[in-house]
Amino acid sequence: MNLEGKLRLLCEAVGVSGDEGAACRRAAEMLREYTDDVRVDGNLSVLANVYDAGEDKPKLLLDAHIDEIGMIVTHIEDGGFVKVSGLGTDARLMLAQEVVLHGEKDIPGVILAKAPHLTKPEERKKVPETKELWIDTGYQKEELEKILMPGDRVTMKGGFTKLQGDFVSSKALDDRSCVACILAALEELKGEELPVSLTVAFSSQEEVGCRGAVTAAYQANADMAIALDVGFGMSPGVEKRDCGELGKGPQIGFAPALDRHISKKLVELAKAENIPFQYDVMGSGTGTNADGISVSRGGVRTGLISLPLRYMHMPIEVVRLCDIEAVGRLLAAFIRQADQVGRDF
Repeated sequence: MNLEGKLRLLCEAVGVSGDEGAACRRAAEMLREYTDDVRVDGNLSVLANVYDAGEDKPKLLLDAHIDEIGMIVTHIEDGGFVKVSGLGTDARLMLAQEVVLHGEKDIPGVILAKAPHLTKPEERKKVPETKELWIDTGYQKEELEKILMPGDRVTMKGGFTKLQGDFVSSKALDDRSCVACILAALEELKGEELPVSLTVAFSSQEEVGCRGAVTAAYQANADMAIALDVGFGMSPGVEKRDCGELGKGPQIGFAPALDRHISKKLVELAKAENIPFQYDVMGSGTGTNADGISVSRGGVRTGLISLPLRYMHMPIEVVRLCDIEAVGRLLAAFIRQADQVGRDF
């Protein structure tokens, strides 16, 4: 299966934070092309021991989160209307969206939007909170309660769409596109002897506090880690200095929470391998799993690679396949030389 096909399958799988089971099963199946040592832990993170270089060799962890944004059902009201709470969603985008409620079966629904003819001028200026939204499924309450309950998850209906060239749009590209980056690196390294032991984590619950990565990193007990997440991609109306550009390769992170030697090695390798790259400099934490991984156990030397993505936390996120391929190449190059990364002591 080619990269686009894998990405499509990953994005189509349902895996809202705390209920990542279907996405985990799909990702675990893909990982089994590279190792039989694949499991899903108690937090629904996928862990795979890909390569054992021996006890005297460093241990490297690669992490990308498997969960996606969505909503959680809080109440089923009279008339069959459903109330929700958000899990990483932006309420500005929710009105009149098609959604899928994942109960005993998948239930199509739409988020209510009052007709403009019935809306007062002051209402049109107000952005609703997620708790103010209602979902209409067409069911009556008594029927709906047989197949849906509080705690069930809701996803936005953002189908996988091939745009011009190698641009693709879908829900859940945050962070399934980075899962695809890791799979691309494993494909390139297939059959090679590596200088480090390699573990992969597709971690859960990043969108609600990076919890899965903390426990996955503890279990991996690695010496070094590379976290992968999406970064802000340049689009109209945003500041260029805040974004990376799609098509110009991985964004290599520099921040207090990140190991500067790993960051510098990534830059060195990108230059040596003629891989386009961009700097991503942060003044404090990174807001990604890298922050939690770096303080796991006694501390893990951690780097961060971000994939430029447009329209983050929306049902129509956009990435370029060439950037995924470039990140995969950079990861593979790093793994081949991970035992040569400098350190301060």
